[in-house]
Amino acid sequence: MANINVVNLGGTKVGEFELADEVFAGEINDALLWESVKHYRAALRQGTAATKTRKNVSGSGKKLWKQKGTGRARIGSIRSPLWRSGGTVHGPQPRSYEYAFPKKKLMGALRSAIAAKLADGKLTIVDSFNVAEAKTKLYRTALTKLEAGKTTLLVESSQQLDEKLYLGSRNLDGVELVLSSEVHPYDLLRYEHAIFSKAAIEALQDTLKKSVSKRKHAEKAAAAEKEVA
Repeated sequence: MANINVVNLGGTKVGEFELADEVFAGEINDALLWESVKHYRAALRQGTAATKTRKNVSGSGKKLWKQKGTGRARIGSIRSPLWRSGGTVHGPQPRSYEYAFPKKKLMGALRSAIAAKLADGKLTIVDSFNVAEAKTKLYRTALTKLEAGKTTLLVESSQQLDEKLYLGSRNLDGVELVLSSEVHPYDLLRYEHAIFSKAAIEALQDTLKKSVSKRKHAEKAAAAEKEVA
């Protein structure tokens, strides 16, 4: 298992964190990352595009002239799609673009995203995000000392999240705060630098280790069934 330095908000090393090989040493699955981003962005779509069908456009429903004997084409209503200002046929209607995404795939994509950040040297672990006051200036100074990029993702554990961190970081341009239980591969890929608190990376690593163990157990069970068959 590899170790990564744990620093304080001043950039000084205060300890080390042991990285689990099953989480951080795996191959980066680009195809799985693409799938997870596609799923995330699909869920963001509003799906409010709508066109008016013949029942929605204005106009009388009365038949304009009799069916036969006039020498003209038969017509039932002025709201016909064949006429100007008539209804639209097969146009877009409000819908949801969200679809189901297997949890195993999501966990695999999250492992790949974290491994990619670690390989690029864009992952930092701090012992804590605690500061004296809930001031944006203090966190801006801390990010500068940590050599964070133009865009930074802050990840904190739900048990450690406090009001100071939320109030102090919400007005920072290019900075977003998320919980370790809610972090998504899209977040890690979208932001140039990721800064985890030690509590957050521990919680996330435990979750990912459990998903790996469940996957291995399922693979063994499937292999055993195949041998029996």
